[in-house]
Amino acid sequence: MPDLNDLSFFVSVVSNGGFSAAARALGVPKSRISRRIAALEAQLGVRLVERSTRRFKVTEVGHDVFRHARAAIAEAEAIDEVVSRLRVEPQGLVRISCPVGTDRLLASCLPHFLAEHPKLRLQFLVTNRRVDLIEEGVDIAIRVRQQLDTDAELQVKIIGRTGSVLVASPALLAAHGTPGGPEDLAAYPTLGFSDRQGPDRWLLTSQTGQSTEVAHEPRLTASAFPMLRQAAIDGLGVALLPEYACRELVEDQRLVRVLPQWAAPEGILHLVFTSRRGLLPSVRATLDFIALALRSDSPAWRTDGAALL
Repeated sequence: MPDLNDLSFFVSVVSNGGFSAAARALGVPKSRISRRIAALEAQLGVRLVERSTRRFKVTEVGHDVFRHARAAIAEAEAIDEVVSRLRVEPQGLVRISCPVGTDRLLASCLPHFLAEHPKLRLQFLVTNRRVDLIEEGVDIAIRVRQQLDTDAELQVKIIGRTGSVLVASPALLAAHGTPGGPEDLAAYPTLGFSDRQGPDRWLLTSQTGQSTEVAHEPRLTASAFPMLRQAAIDGLGVALLPEYACRELVEDQRLVRVLPQWAAPEGILHLVFTSRRGLLPSVRATLDFIALALRSDSPAWRTDGAALL
């Protein structure tokens, strides 16, 4: 395949009507242009121009090559223009995976963000399964893990830590009493966050560092937090829910902390993406937006924090 630079030299020579004129237009030595055209002719195995000290003429095949070369140069310049635009202004599609619930929190901030970037398009994959960024073409994954991803191909941006606590309605505790320890939960109806069948398990850690596992058969299981939140308020069972989303409900006494000295181990809320090098403005702007929206001191938490549930 001919070198694009050599084709560019050839297009300039034909467009300017000779080697000397092309050298002046490009600001490069005439000898260099002559060598590159000769190399192009040798590679193609044809004579593109007839040249002498007095005469310059493009051959018949040279005219054909010129038309195609000019089109190739125009396409290459169009590619440069597209990439240059992408490097300046956030635009195009950004694909994001997020756990169930975080989509609702982000939704409250999206109108302002998209208004700032009218050429940007977002696609959310709302799922609790682990998404393979490279295989599935995902630009950013929102994850909550007790340990960070160690894949060398992935970059990580930590947002903060989040934990889950046991809660129940005052009516449920009035009917069943207050449990004295994790072992007492077996006598209570429970709610489970899962999309699997069968028993559930809660891993709890005490303020003194003790750990225990509570096996329970949930009365209601769902992979949607809003349903579990309402079920807990309605007294259907004890639930293990994110602390930040229960805070206002506990303050309003619509829910009560159960075994307040016990909680689920904290998870690290973080963003995962493929590379910092050559990061498109669209992905970088979306990363910054998500990081700000999910911070615990973000205005979104105060207005829509409970929307995660």
